[in-house]
Parts: sequence; structure tokens; C-alpha cells
Amino acid sequence: MQVPEAQPFWHIIANPAARGWAVEQQWPQVERLLQELGFAYTVHFTERPGHAAQLVENTLLQGGRYILGIGGDGSNHEIVHGIFSQQFVPPSEVSYALLPFGTGNDWARQYGIPNDPRLRLQRLLELKTVQQDIGLVKYQRDGQTLSRYFVNVAGMAYDGFIGKKLMKNPARNKAHYLLKVAQYLTEYKLSKVRITFDGHSVEDYFYTINIGLCRFSGGGMQLVPQAISDDGLFALTFARQISKLEVLLQTPRFYNGTILQHPKIEGHQVRSIRVEHLDDTPTLLEADGEFLGETPVEFVILERALRVVL
Repeated sequence: MQVPEAQPFWHIIANPAARGWAVEQQWPQVERLLQELGFAYTVHFTERPGHAAQLVENTLLQGGRYILGIGGDGSNHEIVHGIFSQQFVPPSEVSYALLPFGTGNDWARQYGIPNDPRLRLQRLLELKTVQQDIGLVKYQRDGQTLSRYFVNVAGMAYDGFIGKKLMKNPARNKAHYLLKVAQYLTEYKLSKVRITFDGHSVEDYFYTINIGLCRFSGGGMQLVPQAISDDGLFALTFARQISKLEVLLQTPRFYNGTILQHPKIEGHQVRSIRVEHLDDTPTLLEADGEFLGETPVEFVILERALRVVL
């Protein structure tokens, strides 16, 4: 932990559409709090997907080094990707904080960051920081090899399938998300996959494959309960063939951190991962809840690369 002496100038990147336009509706109250608590800041509102990463690049080019995101896990993902994908400023010079305003707020849950704006901003004044690992994933989409940075949890197999489905019909809340997870289960067909990690190789039909830096995803699920955010390792969890009824019966394990006690589910902590399909059906990929593409996929870890202001 470190505590800088002077209060910084914050560059706020806010998603007005987060949690059903809650940010837009509550921005006047948030701005009053910022002024009441003595923050020095400027604010930019995102206008479209991908805009947050552009705003990050502009901020860093103009000399900004403290970024405050306001939004949900999707906004958090875009901002962090923007910090690491730009080529002008070393990410080690950037300090990043989030005022969580989303539906799931899974990354904020890892650090106990409060959703209440006053409590969150008061804590931000302490300027306590930690370093977190970041993931870089390389994948295929429309015949191209692309790459993306992520900050929380990536999911493949059924998780990627759900991510693609929710692109067109996003979940409104946690209950709606769980309903969609159960609904789409009837449509999903397992395909054969090879997972290679740290010199080991496993081939099977997998229900789910999760690669985590932090513990929580999907609105509080713990699919990678073994994740440690700064140990230089990915938490890898995979579930072999499980009946759809068994998946539903095991739902409590998704939340209570006991998923690795199931005999068909394994957990590891590894440095590198490659996933490739072994039949005609590619395995789909999402990261931080955002659908990205398909196999073959490779994961690389960047140790303690992001400075998080708690």
C-alpha cells in the first residue's frame, strides 16, 4: 500500500447508460458530492461502444495520470483495456479507480469498493493503492487474430455462448441474468476442446472454462474462487461433461465458493493457457462479460501491472 500526499486531478470517464441510464440520472448528485468533498476533476461521457478507450488515450496524451471510471463492469473493462492498449504512456504511470454503477459490479466486489457514491468518493480521498495482475487474451474473430486486455474473469464454452447471446439481449438485473443462463442451457451443445496450461494438456468436452484474475463474475458467482489478484497467476477452472439438470442443481456452488469440490470440476493456478477446439465447432470467448470471439485462444499474464486506487 502507498498513500500519496497531494490530492490529484481526476479525469472522469462516465458511461451515462450504465444500469439503465442511472449514471445520467444521478450525475447531478454525484457532481455535488465531488465538489463538496473537494475533488479537482474533469468529466467526459461515453457516447458509444469503444469510446471509453479513446477517451483514456486522449486523457493520457494530455498529461492526465489519474482516471476515475463511473459505470459497470463493461465500462471498467473498456477503460482498463484503453490504459493498456495505448502506446503513449507506460501503464505503470497511471492510477485507476472505479465508482461502480453497474448491474453486477463484480470487479468492485473483489476489493470491497462500495456502490454508494458518497462512501466511495470519501474512501477515494485516502488514495490507498494496490497493484493488480492484468490478462491479455489473443483470439479469432471473422478470420482475424485480435487481442484484448481484461481485468477480471474470462469465460469460455457455455460462458462464451451466453456472452454472445447477451450481446443482442442484455440482462436487466441479476435475476434476469440467471433466467437467461437457465433458458439458453437447452440450446448449448458441448464441443471437444484441448486446454494446455504450464506444460499440461487436457482434452474433453467442457461445460465451462473460466480464467480469472479476480474471484467474482456473473453478478457474484465464484467460478474461480482460487483467484488471487496479484500473484502473477491465472486461476483456471474447468467443468467436464455435466448434465444440464446437474448444472442447475449445482447453482448454489457457483455463489458460495465451493465449486471446486464437485468431482467433475477442477481448479488450477497457472501462468499461461491455450484453448483450441478439436472438432468443427469453435469454442466461444467472453472477457469481463464482453463477447470477444472464438478459439484458438491464448492467455498471457501481466504481473502487478495495474495500479488500483481502492
